[in-house]
Amino acid sequence: MNRRDQPIGVFDSGIGGLTVVSALRELLPNERIQYLGDTARVPYGGKSAATVERYSLEITCMLLEQNCKAIVVACNTASALALTMLERTIAVPVVGVIRPGAEAAVAATRNRHIGVIGTRATIRSGAYERAIRALDSAVQVSARACPLFVPLIEEGWLEGEITDRVVRQYLQPLVEDGIDTLVLGCTHYPLLRNAIGKFLGNSVRLVDSAENCARAVSHLLRQENLQANPGTKGELAVALTDPPDVFLEVARNALRLEMGEVVLRPLVPSK
Repeated sequence: MNRRDQPIGVFDSGIGGLTVVSALRELLPNERIQYLGDTARVPYGGKSAATVERYSLEITCMLLEQNCKAIVVACNTASALALTMLERTIAVPVVGVIRPGAEAAVAATRNRHIGVIGTRATIRSGAYERAIRALDSAVQVSARACPLFVPLIEEGWLEGEITDRVVRQYLQPLVEDGIDTLVLGCTHYPLLRNAIGKFLGNSVRLVDSAENCARAVSHLLRQENLQANPGTKGELAVALTDPPDVFLEVARNALRLEMGEVVLRPLVPSK
């Protein structure tokens, strides 16, 4: 197979990374995509860095078995803890979600005060702060973990009174701190974009890490001359390491993804 016609491999610890897939489908409709969600071991957030590295390499190797031409780490925890190892270890290009989000936030801010929300593990890692300050050391970063967002999303409560209250509880302190830009630092969070945008209004710009990751992938493919041929029919294949729960339908409906039959790819125990 011509290398340009090979698929892009995308992985996450679960199903939240389908927001990145949705952005890729929108931006790169001719690309074939292989998505692999490690639902058997979700979440990665509570695991050690060494364990996240091992899981990420195992899942990446499963995608490379499908002849993927590039790997997208659609998981903030894995991007924070395993991206450098993957870049050093595998032979194809790798893109994470953190640096593209940081670059977009620095470009968007006017008062140089950026807010970042994510899971406890991502916020605790400080990965977004480091990436943002590497680009502009004068930028102030206010970071806040929003642990109730993922359960709300996975229940399908994307809008409504309860969701609005939780959004207000988490984001009011960031608004009071004076942020003018907010990074959605979890691949689940774009599904709450309407609720978050309604609370923030026009005063705070939203930076969607999924959208910016897709733009980074597009740039990489051009740079490496790996874009699919224009006549290629873009297809999406979704595989999981454990049977899906109801969130798969929430994501499928909210993102309007045509994914066909989901394949189960059980993990092979390490020897």
